[in-house]
Amino acid sequence: MIFDLGAGSVAWAIAGTLATASGTTPPQASPVPGKPSSSAGTPALDVPARTIKTLRVEGAQRIEPETVMSYTRLRIGAPYTAETLDQALKDLQASDLFADYAIAGVADGNIVLRVRENPIINRVIIEGNKALKSDKITKEIKLAPRQIFTRTAVRQDIGRIIELYRRQGRFAAVIDPKMVNLDQNRVDVVFEVSEGPKSKVRQINILGNAVFSDAQIRAQMATKQARVSRLLSSATSYDQDRLSYDQQKLRQFYLTQGYADFRVTSAVAELTPDKKDFIITYVVEEGKRYKFGDVGVDSQIRDFDSKKLAATLQLKKGDWYNAKLVEDSVDNLSQTAGLFGYAFTEVNPEFQKDPDTLTMGVTFNIAEAKRTYVERVEINGNTQTKDKVVRREIRLAEGDAFNSFQVKRSEDRINSLGYFQDKMAIKQTPGSAPDRVVLETNLEEKSSGELQLSAGYSSLESFIASANITQHNFRGMGQELRAGVSYSAYSKSVNLGFTEPYLFDTNVALGGDLFRRDYSSYSTTGDSNDTTYEQVSTGFQIRAAVPLTEYWSATARYGLSYDQVTLDAATYYTNGVCDPAIAGTYLCDAVGNRWTSSIGYSLVFDNTNSRIRPSKGSTFSVSQDFAGLGGDTKYIRSTANYTKYMDLGSSFILSAHAEGGYIKGLGQDVRLTDRFYLGDPQMRGFDIRGVGPRVTRTYYDTTTVPATLSSSSTSNTQTALGGTAYYQARLELELPMGAGARELGLRPSIYMDVGAVFGGKTPTLTDTCAVANTASTACVAGTRQYTDTSGNLLYLDSAGASTTTNTGTPYTYALGTYKETYSGNTASPRLSVGIGVNWTSPFGPLRIDLAKALLKAPGDDSKLVTFNIGGQF
Repeated sequence: MIFDLGAGSVAWAIAGTLATASGTTPPQASPVPGKPSSSAGTPALDVPARTIKTLRVEGAQRIEPETVMSYTRLRIGAPYTAETLDQALKDLQASDLFADYAIAGVADGNIVLRVRENPIINRVIIEGNKALKSDKITKEIKLAPRQIFTRTAVRQDIGRIIELYRRQGRFAAVIDPKMVNLDQNRVDVVFEVSEGPKSKVRQINILGNAVFSDAQIRAQMATKQARVSRLLSSATSYDQDRLSYDQQKLRQFYLTQGYADFRVTSAVAELTPDKKDFIITYVVEEGKRYKFGDVGVDSQIRDFDSKKLAATLQLKKGDWYNAKLVEDSVDNLSQTAGLFGYAFTEVNPEFQKDPDTLTMGVTFNIAEAKRTYVERVEINGNTQTKDKVVRREIRLAEGDAFNSFQVKRSEDRINSLGYFQDKMAIKQTPGSAPDRVVLETNLEEKSSGELQLSAGYSSLESFIASANITQHNFRGMGQELRAGVSYSAYSKSVNLGFTEPYLFDTNVALGGDLFRRDYSSYSTTGDSNDTTYEQVSTGFQIRAAVPLTEYWSATARYGLSYDQVTLDAATYYTNGVCDPAIAGTYLCDAVGNRWTSSIGYSLVFDNTNSRIRPSKGSTFSVSQDFAGLGGDTKYIRSTANYTKYMDLGSSFILSAHAEGGYIKGLGQDVRLTDRFYLGDPQMRGFDIRGVGPRVTRTYYDTTTVPATLSSSSTSNTQTALGGTAYYQARLELELPMGAGARELGLRPSIYMDVGAVFGGKTPTLTDTCAVANTASTACVAGTRQYTDTSGNLLYLDSAGASTTTNTGTPYTYALGTYKETYSGNTASPRLSVGIGVNWTSPFGPLRIDLAKALLKAPGDDSKLVTFNIGGQF
């Protein structure tokens, strides 16, 4: 049997028996209780008025008879009629306590209330659900164990479950409720769920539009048509709330284009017969296009000149009407009032629409207000972070005159901490008097600790692994504690660091780092990289910073490091000494152990709206470091950089960056490891260290007399030497993406990089065939004698085996015949353009760049595609 419960496509099924593991037969499923018996469902007999002689209850098990009687108005000694008995049945039904109910003894006045109680729920079971977890469903429904079962509660819970699925866009979901009878008048309630697919938006139809095409209008909507290209997007699922939002978006779009009379006359979403898709139809009336008429300001605040304020407005008479400009003008006028201390200024635009001339006049009425002062600053929601950590970022204190600019600056500084929810806003509420304002900082803390274990692959360094642990808000005091290790084919590092941003609660930041870095430089031969020198740096740095103004700060630092630069003795040494014929004089000069003791300073300007991901503002810094406060290395290094961020609207963010530097040796040449290098990632389109001075070793073809230089570039070896000066600039535009791409974590950008590195002493170059390479004399390669691991010379015995015993026959090998050239030492700009994509992929952050070098110098090493990938867990 199937009993329809009136819940749409929902039914209560009665079926067969359920076999158990023990082979016993569980209780049979039975019809839904709660439907009155025939005695209760038939019209009451025409009973003449009589008196109730006796009144009793039959069939009650858990409920006391007195309780059953209390639900009716029947009482011993009271008269009863047909209407009285009919009302008693209705009262029993309304109690939702009984599956069946009837009245007997009507003829003689000995009234019997016969009832069958609704069962008690033993368990509520949900089956077949995958898209929604059972715990999420059970939180919404009302049925629960040990409650009384009723048909009404079942219908209501079915509606709640269906609503949950509809919120997920699953309009084809079907709920099949079942009940299994148990002993002691108990039941198990089972909701069998058939979820069905997500209902997509198959088509969006636009009717009534003439000015803008269907595609232009659809582009303004959050809801998108289901297409293969949007396979992973959630915007193609039907959502009733999104339908209302899209109507607002359409109105906003038309109002920004001058169509002040635009309206959506109807928006209908039709579900296809198979309940898989929706077809949405909008009927619109575009109306006529308006221009701005007279624009003015009427200020009731004496401090403001209405004419001067009107001159600052962006909207002008004769321009096409734009509601967004009106909203922006209201905000700008409110902010202007806030700058002068008026916290609760009301700015109301008054419109004068003239359908005959198609103009829209606007008058901004600024209501009279009192200058306000900060009564108090409230910090709420910070469970871990100390109050003072937040309060010191707020640029207003109790008693200060209100200033909207300082409020916005305070919001930016708190958001830049990275301890709280994104886009936190300071709420302004009226104080105890009309001229008082309370600033409420309602915070929602997020995790400030970061444990990052990453592994990835770089197009140059192959396998990369790192482990970093950072606590940005150590002890809730705003202190930063960090430690990390990293490993790759060419670099290894270990570092520990600590920063106290407010030493002894003063505006002095103090920090320090301990580090050990192992770096392997390399030369390139064709597409392969060969390690040249290895640099091991061990040291520390201490730094202190103080703010000079709201945006300017100064930093001083001292660093001490011990550098060990070595070459592979077995490859580059002869008789225990670096051999210039093998390594080159420039590499042999770099070998050695040196102490570097340096002191430096930086002046920094920063007025960006976020230190984490800025979209407005700029940064500027100039730095100098002096090495020579003891130690072996002496130089002065100066650098400067500037970055400007611009929000172009519609999620387009443009950034312009420029930097440069110069290092000068003090009484000594600048060593190879202290020079500037340029290439990927600063200059995309070039390989790492692919720009600037380098030595190229080209080998001779000795099969000819005289020997000729090889024309094959794949056998050439290049070693980057760096320079003493550099400049670099970048112009990058971050492109907006649709909701689907944003959900995937895609952030594309187009860019242009320009720069150069140059300067420094020209190295001593070698040409092994410069003397003995004539038309009659072949170029003969020099030889070197092999040594063992202890540096002892090796010889050949009579059997041809190597030995340290001097047999008179040295064990030798031939040196290459080559010519070294020096190139790339020019300030001429190198230029590259490209497109890059940051993707927060399921297996870690991925960056891909496709860049083309348009301008380069001889010897520069360009590269078209670079990528880096890693995982965090």
